[in-house]
Amino acid sequence: MPGPKPAAPRLDVSPLAGRSGFRAAGEVSLRTRGIWERALERAVREGEDVYYLELSALTFVDVAGAGALAAAAGGLGGHRRLVLDRPPHALPRILDLLWPGLPGIEVRAS
Repeated sequence: MPGPKPAAPRLDVSPLAGRSGFRAAGEVSLRTRGIWERALERAVREGEDVYYLELSALTFVDVAGAGALAAAAGGLGGHRRLVLDRPPHALPRILDLLWPGLPGIEVRAS
C-alpha cells in the first residue's frame, strides 16, 4: 500500500510590520513561482528606497526564483535596494555565481 502523498510546495508571503517589505515562508519553485514574482513586482512598484525581504523561513529557492529576484533588483534603478534578511544559504551564492556584481541587493545574514 502506498504511503501518504507528499504535500504540495507552498509559499506564504505576508507584509512586514513596521517597515516596507514582506516575509516569505516555504519554497520558491515551479509551483510557487507566480506568488514569488507577484511579491517581487509589488516591491519594485512600491518605490521605497529600501525594501526588506525576510527570508529566514524559506527552505528552497530554485534558479528561476533567483533569476526573478535578480530581475526585480535590476528594475529598481537609482539608489534603491532590496535587503535580503537571512536568506537560504544557497541563494546569495547563486546570485553571485550567475549575476555577479548585481546592484540593488544587500544580504544580511542576521
